[in-house]
Amino acid sequence: MKKKKLFLAAALSTALVSCGGGGGMPSFGDNEYPVAEVTTSMAEMQTTYPAVINGIQDVEIRPKASGFLTKINVTEGQTVQAGQVLFVIDNETYQAQVRQAQAAVNTAQSAVNTAKLTYDNSKQLFESHVIGDYEMQTAENSYKSAQAQLAQAQAQLASAREALSFCYVKSPARGVVGTLPFKKGALVSASNVLTHVSDISQMEVYFSMTEKDMLALSKGEGGLQGAVNNFPPVKLQLADGTIYGHEGQVATISGVIEQATGSVQLKARFPNPESLLKSGGSGTIIVPRQNVGAIVVPQSVVMEVQNKKFVYVLGDSNKVAYTEITVDPQDDGKNFIVTSGLSAGDKYVTNGITKLTDKMEIVPITPQRYQEKIQEQAKAMTAGDIVEAMTK
Repeated sequence: MKKKKLFLAAALSTALVSCGGGGGMPSFGDNEYPVAEVTTSMAEMQTTYPAVINGIQDVEIRPKASGFLTKINVTEGQTVQAGQVLFVIDNETYQAQVRQAQAAVNTAQSAVNTAKLTYDNSKQLFESHVIGDYEMQTAENSYKSAQAQLAQAQAQLASAREALSFCYVKSPARGVVGTLPFKKGALVSASNVLTHVSDISQMEVYFSMTEKDMLALSKGEGGLQGAVNNFPPVKLQLADGTIYGHEGQVATISGVIEQATGSVQLKARFPNPESLLKSGGSGTIIVPRQNVGAIVVPQSVVMEVQNKKFVYVLGDSNKVAYTEITVDPQDDGKNFIVTSGLSAGDKYVTNGITKLTDKMEIVPITPQRYQEKIQEQAKAMTAGDIVEAMTK
């Protein structure tokens, strides 16, 4: 029974104190409402922009040679190094072409050796006046022709070896392997994308600003490059709503306005040591900004009707005016930054706004006095009403 009474007393006290919120009003009986004066302060604000996440290098892996896949040396999500062999294409035909080209080189080399012996011998005979100019020139031409044929054979061998190398599909950069749409035995050609390799050690996050915002940034000292250098660190909100653990820095700002959207694209770089960010992902860039001389009011003092926001402003003869305000679209969930409708020095009602009407006359008191009266009424109920409720 004792526990029941204590619980009831606590519940009644809590209910009474809770009346001090924006939607309630203690029954003081003298039409008193708390009123606060509008002041200005520095407000920490933020602007958000939809963003697309890419690795610093995203490469499509396509084969240069056509044929059947004989080996797949990687798995999806595996980290590979530059030059690592990812796929092998059937290369028996290309190996045969290399052997054939090598044989042609060997034959041409033998012909060069023979032609050189003939040429060297002809020079000795020519110097001894045994043969004439014609025979000497013929031997020289034969030697040069053999050299040319050797060079041609060597070029064909290099071409055959290059064609064979195309059967070994290598990664052009360090990165993470994407999906593998083809299986061993599949017939592939240059038109097929075997996979993607993304370097995700650092991520590039692309987002767009309006032309108006971009002009405001670039009008400062240094133009666009100055805007990049002075851009504050930005944050990245991931698709699940969490904030990425590393801040990023804006690296580039496009100098061209997209006519279709009237926006300018920016690129921010984020470190990705944990490989949490994936290429092709999405998120939201958060750009912090400071508003000097901002008018900040609690959201609890604002009434919203049909997407419009209103506060009760204290006017002449202590009558309240139902006043529309506009606020910054970005807020912290507790306060609004008022952009119009209120000025420094205005006074607005902070509690009990649901009981007010336009041009209603009130007795203004300070928020401190309002809290004191709540406590006084709580004590009065403890002595009377609560005791009576506990004895029922």
